[in-house]
Amino acid sequence: MGKLESIYPIAIENTKEKIIQDMNFYLESRETLPSFVTYVSDRLSFIEQIWLNVWLNKASNDVPRREKKVFLNERGFVTEGSDHKLINSMFRNELRTYRPFDALSWMSETFAEKQADWEKRYREARGDFFKRQEEQRLAKQRWKIRIRLQDEANSYFEESSLVLYLHIRSYIAGVLAKDLKHKPKFQYVDPYLLEEKLVEEGGFQANEYLMVTDFFEELTGDVHSLFDWGKNRFEYENYFYLYERLVSDLILKIAPEKYMNHLPVHLHHDFLESYGERLTVHALQDILRDELADLSQACFDELQEEYVSDLLNLEGIPFEETVHEEIFEKDEANRERRKAEAIAEQAKKQAEEQRMINDIIGKAYTPSLGKKVSYILHIGETNTGKTHQALQKMKEAESGLYLAPLRLLALEVFDKLNADGVPCSLKTGEEEKAVMGAKHTSSTVEMFHEKDYHEVIVIDEAQMIADKDRGFAWFRAITQANAKEVHIIGSNNIKKMLLNLLDEAELELLEYRREIPLEVEQREFELKYTKKGDALICFSRRQVLETASRLKESGHNVSMIYGSMPPESRKRQIELFNRGETSVVVATDAIGMGLNLPIRRIVFLENEKFDGTRRRRLTSQEIKQIAGRAGRKGIYDTGKVAFTAEIKIMNRLLEQADEPVQTFTIAPTSAVFERFQKYYRNMGTFFEMWERFEPPKGTKKASLSEERELYELIRDTQIEVRFSLLDLYGFLHIPFSAKEPSLIRQWLETVEAIAESHDLPEPIIKTRNLEELELSYKAIGLHLLFLYRLGKKTEAVYWERIREEISEGVHDQLKDEMLNYQRKCKRCGKKLPDDSRFHICDACYHRGHRKTHRLH
Repeated sequence: MGKLESIYPIAIENTKEKIIQDMNFYLESRETLPSFVTYVSDRLSFIEQIWLNVWLNKASNDVPRREKKVFLNERGFVTEGSDHKLINSMFRNELRTYRPFDALSWMSETFAEKQADWEKRYREARGDFFKRQEEQRLAKQRWKIRIRLQDEANSYFEESSLVLYLHIRSYIAGVLAKDLKHKPKFQYVDPYLLEEKLVEEGGFQANEYLMVTDFFEELTGDVHSLFDWGKNRFEYENYFYLYERLVSDLILKIAPEKYMNHLPVHLHHDFLESYGERLTVHALQDILRDELADLSQACFDELQEEYVSDLLNLEGIPFEETVHEEIFEKDEANRERRKAEAIAEQAKKQAEEQRMINDIIGKAYTPSLGKKVSYILHIGETNTGKTHQALQKMKEAESGLYLAPLRLLALEVFDKLNADGVPCSLKTGEEEKAVMGAKHTSSTVEMFHEKDYHEVIVIDEAQMIADKDRGFAWFRAITQANAKEVHIIGSNNIKKMLLNLLDEAELELLEYRREIPLEVEQREFELKYTKKGDALICFSRRQVLETASRLKESGHNVSMIYGSMPPESRKRQIELFNRGETSVVVATDAIGMGLNLPIRRIVFLENEKFDGTRRRRLTSQEIKQIAGRAGRKGIYDTGKVAFTAEIKIMNRLLEQADEPVQTFTIAPTSAVFERFQKYYRNMGTFFEMWERFEPPKGTKKASLSEERELYELIRDTQIEVRFSLLDLYGFLHIPFSAKEPSLIRQWLETVEAIAESHDLPEPIIKTRNLEELELSYKAIGLHLLFLYRLGKKTEAVYWERIREEISEGVHDQLKDEMLNYQRKCKRCGKKLPDDSRFHICDACYHRGHRKTHRLH
């Protein structure tokens, strides 16, 4: 028997089942019993069609192609050479008349003459219908009960957070004391290095750990798995994860019990009525899963702020709320004092170790101050007019040079001076704009050349001398400036270093204070409080777009500023705000560097940022640099600052005295390479020597990590052979976004072309979306860096024009992104609700829940 024959009775049974399902659905919705004849009349088209649908689908899917061909061949069809679609079509057509099942006759035989059965079926269908309605009613009622329980829990946990934390504190204190006394200490290895066998170092010494977080870094000796980005990875467990689970388990046990005793009687009654059973602790644990997780995290965060000695002092003290509350309040009062003392002691130690000295070891890093140069230091907070005063002196001079940290600022000063009637040229690594008769130049600091004389040189944002990658450019400009006057602009924390560095020079110190006070708002900010003149600060391009989109939906006109945005686009966004065409700015911390806007209030949407290595809280200097942009004399005579959380902590950081810059970064110079080439010709050897080199006191070495990564691409190739060391390092040191694979590929292809005397490859341009436009802008920028380095100014003009067109595209795309932005899960891409607090969906979060396994 073939497949066709075997599925025929199955298809008949499936047809009968579907008719009965339809019959029940029809009957359940009728207030009174309809006759069988009425049902058949109403549903005749369905009854006549159902067999054909079931039979054709079943046969098409289950019968193999070979049998279909045999079936068709027996009926005179030619199947040889026909594709499977045609065969399926012919097969289905033939089956339409093959042994049809008379569904109507079967129904008449089964139901027409059996009134009692028909009435019984009606009663059962109606009963199922009412039962289902009741289940839906109960489900809605249960959902309302859950929401009420969750709302009550949020209020209760907030009111009782101290009491609950005291329980946690007492319990963890006992566990910590036992662990420190009885658990072995292991020699530390990176947790992911499971191939390394753990080695015991003896026991723990409690006095080695100041904060609980210090102890949490120790390894437990177990292995656990973390579910991350769709994969389980195993690593050695540290005490952070162990204590996080302990806190979570204890909260899961005690918080629902206490909450249950607090609940009013009517909520217990409503739960019993809706669920048909009494409310239990176990049920609460399930209903309050998210609330308990938040409470657990809050308690664990508080625990990490504790001193080990404070917890160990609790050992042996029986738990009694009032006693433990008094102890906690005393410990908490002392905590800030102890932290301040520890920080002061650490700063003192670091100052002793890294104190700047005038006589820096090594010829390349000894300041060579001009004998007749007069230095004027403009030191003060953000938005105090420092740059304006320095630029006034430059404008009055016969010739001048402005050195900026950003291409955007160089462009801004270039535009400003020309608008004020002072001819000024522009020179950055990516562009040169020569103005007829100009004796003033606006430039990025890396373009400084010590042999060029200017009557006045202005060096902006001098605190950047401490930057690990770019700081040496400021050091070189400050110490080798060839001018009558050098105006150095910096924040308060650079004052001491500059005074030390310029100790022997003719020096004038001008200190600036804000005329416009800053006022911190005591209400936690929410997006609905946004007003005209606000600048909302976040720390990722994604959040800038998302926030701007939400503000646009609520009726605000918005400008956006973020780091990877082309300077021309940033400039346009700034102009829109300055002209009043937009009322709100959403920006990253890029706004803190020299951009003067009429801002009423700075709002920090986040108190943390990812610095390329880890997510951390903003520093005092970062907060001041950004918050200082609030207020504009004559427009907003008080600058407002707002935070979404931790207002007291952030206000304290805002008022905290600046930590003075202790060190600056040194980098290889041409003189270093000239001396090096007398002994070696290999760049790899130079990097090895740089690694071993101990920098002079008061300095730190540039890591040269990006240069080394690029060098590995050309190491031991013909490219390396064809360049001098200085030229080769110049190519390695070209400033571009070396984290973009496509730009690294472009860099390599361009260097190869130069080495082989070929035409430079053109940058790849894509314009489908905002990301592609911004990457194309960077690609052209990299191309321009090479063109200007090689002196190909004519070609550079062409590519500058193309880059302007790309910038226009970015501007247009930003408008579209603002209108159509959607939040998506960063793991699976699923759309997220606009008010979601997280960057991944619930499903991805639960799939990534940690699991821990013991090492046997």
